Amino acid sequence: MDRTQEQAKEVVEENLLFDLSGFIDARSGRRTRHDPNESDFALGEIRARIEAEKTLNDALARLSFDLLYDAVATDHDVDLETGEGWLDLREAFVTTRAAGFLDLKIGRQILTWGTGDLIFINDLFPKDFVSFFIGRHREYLKAPSDSFKASFFSRFLNLDFVYTPRFDPDRIIDGSRISFFSPTSGQLTGRRSVVSVDRPDQWFRDDEIAVRLYRNLGALEVAGYLYRGFWKSPAGNDPARGQSIFPRLTVAGASARGPLMGGIANAEFGFYRSEDDTRGSDPMVRNSELRFLIGFERELWRDLTLGAQYYLERINDYSNYQRSLPAGAPRSDENRHLLTARVTQQLLQQNLELGLFAYWVPSDHDAYLRPRIHYKIDDHWSAEMGGHIFLGRRSHTFFGQFKRNSSLYLAVRFGF
Repeated sequence: MDRTQEQAKEVVEENLLFDLSGFIDARSGRRTRHDPNESDFALGEIRARIEAEKTLNDALARLSFDLLYDAVATDHDVDLETGEGWLDLREAFVTTRAAGFLDLKIGRQILTWGTGDLIFINDLFPKDFVSFFIGRHREYLKAPSDSFKASFFSRFLNLDFVYTPRFDPDRIIDGSRISFFSPTSGQLTGRRSVVSVDRPDQWFRDDEIAVRLYRNLGALEVAGYLYRGFWKSPAGNDPARGQSIFPRLTVAGASARGPLMGGIANAEFGFYRSEDDTRGSDPMVRNSELRFLIGFERELWRDLTLGAQYYLERINDYSNYQRSLPAGAPRSDENRHLLTARVTQQLLQQNLELGLFAYWVPSDHDAYLRPRIHYKIDDHWSAEMGGHIFLGRRSHTFFGQFKRNSSLYLAVRFGF
């Protein structure tokens, strides 16, 4: 941006009395193979992001929303919970330093914590896996929360407390955009049979609480977590009503991250207690689980970075789970092992970035690849192309069920 443009922007912002920024993003993605349950196009949209911000004394107010034209969607009615329709409200909050030891933030906000790279254990804030799998920008993996957050600081320990008065689930894969395996019908399904869900939605009764305690021990960052609420994606079924449900969930965990052998290492675990089936004997409710993650990232040489992670999901009360399964139902392994690798190479004075993120689940014999090329043309324009490649032998495993949703996409963005 040259000096004349900067001065023009300053004049506009001065007249508007708030800081204004945003971008226009156009994307198109097409499936690499025909899927009888979905459109041949996974993505076809233009969105305009508007961001406005105003600081007054110790308080800051921020508004961020997208105006969207989506050529693939069949329903254009606005739903601020799912992000569907021509308006997606991303942020609308006020934050202030209430005291020297206390920050407060209230309203719609994007929340995140934990140590995983595209793996989440103690981050129980909502995700948008539809956006993640069809080629939208990675920022859209995080869906907004309507929450109150208080952050307390001290010399010995810091605390984040998040209260969400009404349950905010993930923006789930329901078949309207991505086909998936339905345990009920025992086959792949899509937009002709969209999932019906029974979402807890009573204010101040179906609420969520998330807490993080953290501090630094030298160069080591350590944290403890507690969550009380619901499984963020459907984790059960109500056969009487034919609906997917969100059983109650409590999670306790911890994490550590610090320098190691010239890179950054991290470890994290969490115990998921499925409160509506603590013994694991109800086939209609997901069992409790232990989740564990260890990772390492290092720059091998200038502008080339490599990261790797190992992740484990272990089903609790596995024998009860086996005994309760209906005859003929697909059975999950007791331990689900997952490996990830990230390779990022930057070129041309870091204006060109080549990247690959890969998931591989040897216990399920499936995988998911995310190749990506991003080029920064100038201070305003950028272009991107990439893919979402699903591989798998069986249609009921997590990545295997999406193999007909593999796609390639192109994108161009103008920032202002």
